[in-house]
Amino acid sequence: MPNAYYSDPRRTDDQAALEAFFARIASLHGPDAIRFLCIGTDRSTGDSLGPWVGTMLRERGFGRVHGTLEAPCDADRLPAEIASLTAGEPVVAIDACLGRPENVGRCLLAEGPLQPARSVGGSFPPVGAYSVAAVVNAVGPKPYWTLQTTSLYRVLTMAEEIANAAAAAWGKDVHLNSWKAIRYNRTT
Repeated sequence: MPNAYYSDPRRTDDQAALEAFFARIASLHGPDAIRFLCIGTDRSTGDSLGPWVGTMLRERGFGRVHGTLEAPCDADRLPAEIASLTAGEPVVAIDACLGRPENVGRCLLAEGPLQPARSVGGSFPPVGAYSVAAVVNAVGPKPYWTLQTTSLYRVLTMAEEIANAAAAAWGKDVHLNSWKAIRYNRTT
């Protein structure tokens, strides 16, 4: 499977690349066989992409999801999550990353593992049979600060596009703008 780039959701060719990536995986592995490892934390805007995707995948009916807003697969939990994976198991690893300014908003899709926390100097082992690395912001001299100041709107938009492409590939419900439908309870 060749690497492909996904970027602006208004560009149908980029959306098609993301959907084709997940459709290829779905043609090889059923929804009960695939495991999603959504890496990141809920304590940093830019690094929250993984937990957002994980939460959205759960909302869309996927059962084998590790890393949600409720239970993030962060630096403290990641080693145990990696150790819990079975060798040869089809895992899609999803993580945010920093990249060149012209690649912000794109995802690098690959058949093969990704290196968690690479853009901030982390030293975790590569993980995943398939990987989605979402470029949420441009790399700079202070990567942790850059992740802290990343646009939440960009992160949520990218997370929803990833979750919807996966849902469509496995015939799950696709939610449009699910994160925008927050309802507030008001007492008068």
